[in-house]
Amino acid sequence: MDIEIFPHRVLGSDTTEKLLNDLELIDDVQRTVIHGPRFPKGEESLPDKYKERRVITINGEDVVLQVKTARIFIELTMESTINEIEEVCKKHIPFGFDINQDRSNYIRKHKTVSDKIKYGSAELPDELIGMTDQYSNFESHVNIIKRDTMD
Repeated sequence: MDIEIFPHRVLGSDTTEKLLNDLELIDDVQRTVIHGPRFPKGEESLPDKYKERRVITINGEDVVLQVKTARIFIELTMESTINEIEEVCKKHIPFGFDINQDRSNYIRKHKTVSDKIKYGSAELPDELIGMTDQYSNFESHVNIIKRDTMD
């Protein structure tokens, strides 16, 4: 099942980094996708303290944050995980949020026409399905962060 976390305000880079790291600690979280408006092009001329486009570290990997976090989509397998996610959100989003589970899928699970245009007939790994933006360079817009599988 998929859920959507909809904060009542757009999240800053620091909040996004902390929230994503805590969400990644939850065992049942399969995939996480952040969605929101792109940072403005003129941001590089701002003083450092006002820059939001920066490198954040998620699960030990550096990721360039390229959008303001307005929504977070999470794929999970058990409905009971929503309670853990809600506790993490309460910790990092004090101004309020909604957790929606109205749709059966927020994250696509099947290869689409856009995926076929971008990748052709090549075999597409499951974690890449639904991550296609036909107008962008894939490597600059999608980061796949692998979990440690060592127990």
